[in-house]
Amino acid sequence: MSALPPFPPAVPAPDLELSSLVDSVRQWGAELGFSAVGIADLELAEAGERLSAWVEQGMHGEMDYMERHLALRRDPSQLVPAARSAIMVRMDYAPLDGAGLAARQHAALRDGRTAVVATYALGRDYHKVLRQRLQRLADRIAEAIGPFGYRVFTDSAPVMEVELARKAGLGWRGKHTLLLSREGSWFFLGEILTDLPLPADQLETPHCGRCRRCIEACPTGAIVAPYVLDARRCISYLTIELKGSIPEALRPAIGTHVYGCDDCQTACPWNKYARASDVPDFAPRHGLDAASLVELLAWTEREFDERTQGSAIRRIGYERWLRNVAVALGNAAPSEEARAALRARAGHPSELVREHVQWALARQREAE
Repeated sequence: MSALPPFPPAVPAPDLELSSLVDSVRQWGAELGFSAVGIADLELAEAGERLSAWVEQGMHGEMDYMERHLALRRDPSQLVPAARSAIMVRMDYAPLDGAGLAARQHAALRDGRTAVVATYALGRDYHKVLRQRLQRLADRIAEAIGPFGYRVFTDSAPVMEVELARKAGLGWRGKHTLLLSREGSWFFLGEILTDLPLPADQLETPHCGRCRRCIEACPTGAIVAPYVLDARRCISYLTIELKGSIPEALRPAIGTHVYGCDDCQTACPWNKYARASDVPDFAPRHGLDAASLVELLAWTEREFDERTQGSAIRRIGYERWLRNVAVALGNAAPSEEARAALRARAGHPSELVREHVQWALARQREAE
């Protein structure tokens, strides 16, 4: 993990006004590499109703934790007793600026032989990077005002992060359901839930207008209406969250994606203003930004473990990794090399892997 710069010595200020404290928190956040810091109140009743309705429709698929923790998502005080506000942060993660990233994504998708990995997963696991920096921010606040109640999170607890970030003025909810700002959407979110009654920031005005590019760009039609995502059709869900067999009807639309999908973000006009991250931890590792599908299918389990160490990709495990790569090879440009790679996995001990390999071989033969 890259080293962090030391903070200047803290100046104790036990009588600090809350508005002044927020100004200081923004400054400290910038010093830690956060691209934006905002404050949200914790009134989530309306958003909670929308989330409940979404779950009731089954759009969360196999993500049972969404249903189990609905009450926690709607009431953050169950995570932090007497919680009053949330310090929300954004951290840019794209290794290229918006134009460069879009060009690379389009080139990989056209190539037909290159594995497409969601940009956020190319570098070090963001959970570790953000949590460390959020903890440093919390420690800095404690140095200034003394002990206070808080917990640090980043996509690691039942917290309505996008909604809280929206309420903190860090952006607006795009039609793809992600947080969107005038600097695009290539960023991670994190938060400090606290018992400090910090003054909330003003909401950002939405700027999507009539644009539907994210909806039209989704290969599987997962964005079923503006601001409504059916996770069961989303490539990110299918390649990461889904534990079993990928529905055959959706496999062709997955294309050469092997872990996650950025297509809705790449299509968004606001992302042309996205800035490249200067955080070394988010730089691509092990050549995963330009790896061939044939190469990835040949990885042994040991190679998978070694090359995904410290990466978000490791969470799906080797079996699902081979499942995903097999589907992508079935959709890849037809070649004897691709078919040979698939035949080499035809006798894999996992029934899940064998099933997807056989499908991919049949699809390769059909495309000859």
